Amino acid sequence: MKLSVVVPLLNENESLSPLMEAIDAALARAGIIYEVVFVDDGSTDGSFRTLSALASRYPGRVRALRFGRNYGKAAALSVGIEAAAGDVIVTMDADLQDDPEVIPDMVKLLDSGWDVVSGWKKKRYDPITKTLPSKLWNFTTSLVAGVKLHDFNCGFKAYRAEAAKSLEIYGERHRYLPVLAAWNGYRITEMVVPHHPRKFGKSKYGFGRGLKGIFDLLTLLFLRKYIRNPLHFFGLVGVLLALLGSLVIAYFGVEWIVTRQMHIRPLVLLSMGAIIMGIQFISIGLIGEMITHSAPKSVYRVKERL
Repeated sequence: MKLSVVVPLLNENESLSPLMEAIDAALARAGIIYEVVFVDDGSTDGSFRTLSALASRYPGRVRALRFGRNYGKAAALSVGIEAAAGDVIVTMDADLQDDPEVIPDMVKLLDSGWDVVSGWKKKRYDPITKTLPSKLWNFTTSLVAGVKLHDFNCGFKAYRAEAAKSLEIYGERHRYLPVLAAWNGYRITEMVVPHHPRKFGKSKYGFGRGLKGIFDLLTLLFLRKYIRNPLHFFGLVGVLLALLGSLVIAYFGVEWIVTRQMHIRPLVLLSMGAIIMGIQFISIGLIGEMITHSAPKSVYRVKERL
């Protein structure tokens, strides 16, 4: 078995050498054949020069890729996983907060039958401004996505190569890789991992990325449920709007028949607007169905063959 460690990074120059030393020491003791794939996400602090030196220091064990500009962690993970040659792929951050000593334990869990082992930083050394929103976020994601984990955003994970390479990673989807893997039919488990205080640099995450993560979660849920039958969503909304508008119009129609009086009220205009919107939603659903059924058919994952 060969193991690939994928490390996305942005301006982590001071952490790279101690990180590589820790990875090498932990995996050498365990007798694991490995490679480390560093993906420099547009660093401006000389990180790639350090990676070049590490590649010379650890020949055959260090590979490095560099983006021309900052594309984000999801892009770095996607490229790193694609380039990884190992049977097992471990992802971890470059800030020394993840401990390579537990990688062999993650591999043992994979050997016991799991496809993905997700790290859980049960005890964190981050300020409450990060830990409290994280707890709320993880609870909401677990509830909505139907995948029971405590720490979706932990970047320290181990995958069978097949599971990792099946994931479509872009936007802020790196937060939901266990969810995507579970939806693809892979078995997910969780393991408590140590969390160390950051020694160098500063965190790259803020409110803006969290907001993008919310949008990506909504997108994932929508695509999972309605990607094959968009009319089921748009048609339902359209029928409800049209029905509601029609009932109100019918009420005013009966009132006109009985009283022979008709006044243009705001509710009448709103009802007519609801009917028009309902027709538009149904039309969008039908167009979506046409596009879906004219597109190439899906490639389904075959787990075993005889």
